[in-house]
Amino acid sequence: MRPAPRWLKIGLAALAGLLLLWQGWYLGWVIWWKWANPGMTSFQSQRLDEARQKNPKAELKRKWVPYEKISVNLKRAVIAAEDDKFIDHEGFDWEGIQKALEKNQKKGKVVAGGSTISQQLAKNLLLSPTKSFLRKGEEAIITVWIELLWDKRRILEVYLNVVEWGDGVFGAEAAARRYFGIPAAQLGVEQAARLAVMLPAPRRYERNPWSAYMEGRTQLIVGRMPHAEVPP
Repeated sequence: MRPAPRWLKIGLAALAGLLLLWQGWYLGWVIWWKWANPGMTSFQSQRLDEARQKNPKAELKRKWVPYEKISVNLKRAVIAAEDDKFIDHEGFDWEGIQKALEKNQKKGKVVAGGSTISQQLAKNLLLSPTKSFLRKGEEAIITVWIELLWDKRRILEVYLNVVEWGDGVFGAEAAARRYFGIPAAQLGVEQAARLAVMLPAPRRYERNPWSAYMEGRTQLIVGRMPHAEVPP
């Protein structure tokens, strides 16, 4: 068998080096954000670019608040709605992924994702919303780093401060003030559940946050909330 050409070896080595540098860049941010609060995330930056194509003066509504100033009701509601195994898993809910695959196969299209809070956070912080195998692979690697380097409290704190809750609305504080006129610390049980229900498609649900569907899902999450385990 003939040895591989020298140019191929050099090319593969260069590609491997670039991949290591690229992943190292992601890892550096994950390490930094263990202690420092993120400024503008990759997902927020893309939304702002989209908004400024229509209005050059557009700004996002977002305000960072520490973990202890976010209502425990919202923490419970988000875990109950998005990731009920959050405390126990190490970044991936394999049972949830399997159920999502089965549901998608049955429907013949993607109707469920099975992503955990940690996976969603990885995507929001550093990646794009586009769907591809490459992006999912990067998301998985970043998720592993987040779970290894951060505790669950930090993961939930950052998630609740950066996640999208409407057109130009990001984070619990901005969402609480946008929909209820109160700070995130004062959210009640039903208010928190309603916000949690919006998360899969916030810009769609904000058009009619009081619809029959939203009302039914809200009451379902209210019923699940007492069983949701929250990081102290």
